[in-house]
Amino acid sequence: MSIFAIFLSLSLLIYFAYRGVSVLVLAPLLAIVAVVLSGDSSQTMGIYTEVFMQGLGGFAVKYFPLFILGAIFGKLMEDSGYAYSIARNIVDKLGDKHALLAVVLACSILTYGGVSAFVVTFAIYPIAAALFKQTNIPKRLIPGAICIGALTLTMTALPGSPAIHNVIPMPYFETDAFAAPGLGIIASIVMLGGGMLWMNRQTRIASANNEGYGNHTLNEKEPHSGIDIPNFWLALSPILIVIIGNYAFSKIIIPLWNNSYLADEKFGGVTLSSVIGIWAIILSLFLACIFVIASSFKRIDSVAESLNKGATGSLLPIFNTASEVGYGSVIATLAGFAIIKQSLMGISPGNPLISEAIMINVLAGITGSASGGLGIALEIMGASYMQLAEQYNIDPELMHRIASLASGGLDSLPHNGAIITMLTICGLTHRESYKDIFATAVVIPLIALTLVIILGTVFGSF
Repeated sequence: MSIFAIFLSLSLLIYFAYRGVSVLVLAPLLAIVAVVLSGDSSQTMGIYTEVFMQGLGGFAVKYFPLFILGAIFGKLMEDSGYAYSIARNIVDKLGDKHALLAVVLACSILTYGGVSAFVVTFAIYPIAAALFKQTNIPKRLIPGAICIGALTLTMTALPGSPAIHNVIPMPYFETDAFAAPGLGIIASIVMLGGGMLWMNRQTRIASANNEGYGNHTLNEKEPHSGIDIPNFWLALSPILIVIIGNYAFSKIIIPLWNNSYLADEKFGGVTLSSVIGIWAIILSLFLACIFVIASSFKRIDSVAESLNKGATGSLLPIFNTASEVGYGSVIATLAGFAIIKQSLMGISPGNPLISEAIMINVLAGITGSASGGLGIALEIMGASYMQLAEQYNIDPELMHRIASLASGGLDSLPHNGAIITMLTICGLTHRESYKDIFATAVVIPLIALTLVIILGTVFGSF
């Protein structure tokens, strides 16, 4: 009965999330539904306040600085015109012959530097629409191109990415953002190369069929058109601060500090390795924000308004994900989950990489959220996977990279919130563009994940 309760609860979560009901409402209600149907109705209030809220609060406390700094940084990059400058200059430099590649590279650079996929889509879409119209490439291909740059390699694969999907595994495996860099780069090449092969093929087919841009009115106004575009290298500087700063803080600067105080009881007795990755990204994003404010103070209409909107914009994403983690915490307490857990752990005896990849992918697909699925999986199984890594002599960096990559496959099913938002911004429908999204953001990342599992199993982490 408990197993039935878990699957019914998950099914309802998928259905109502797809129907547009907020996960802030769904997660606690459906967690309680699972508890009641499992026969533990007398524990309902205790489960809600001491399990669900503790899981939600633990995630929010741990990752809130990253969400708020990331959102503020993205807003500052948008309001200063820096995000637009980077996108516009790359498109102009590569020209009409490489329209698809220009869009992909512009999205990749911005997201690798810590700018959110939403801000990137908002900045690149008007430019891409004008470019595709000019080069007679179907408008319906824009979301597929954006997905390659914003929702694949920079989200889960490239070492050093400040994306939350690369951050969540850190405290569980005591790693930093540069975990398994060689494997991450290989996965990135597969995602970029495979995605471009698919999109170029689609472009050739459309050209052979004389499809053209399509029957779309080109009335999108570029957000910073008609004003002086910021210098490209100046606009790129905050991105470099995030990337270089992340490496310098995690590998050089922070290890030189006197961090022995972390062993004190008031700091929870944590080790430096469990927090260094998060610290490095916090410091890098903070410095990047300061740089944008200082270098574009006159360009930003109101710094206070940008800070306020960025901070406010961070609340919904973090509490959505935290609610899903709280939901996972409740599910983990149910008797039926012990059976499910045992089954998952037994998928590939002797190779927990496969079990980890399948579990995270499935949960990301169910929740329609890469960060939500990853957060739930590691909240309920992270300690077990760390123990298995030690048992089978698997480098925790490899476990980290597999976890991050696994979050970016089935998450991009049609009910994914980022996909729906992207299509809305582009003025397109699932019917028009989802085939290319599915190829670039689901199929090819799953191929990359499979390859990394094989390489990691044979050669270990590198």
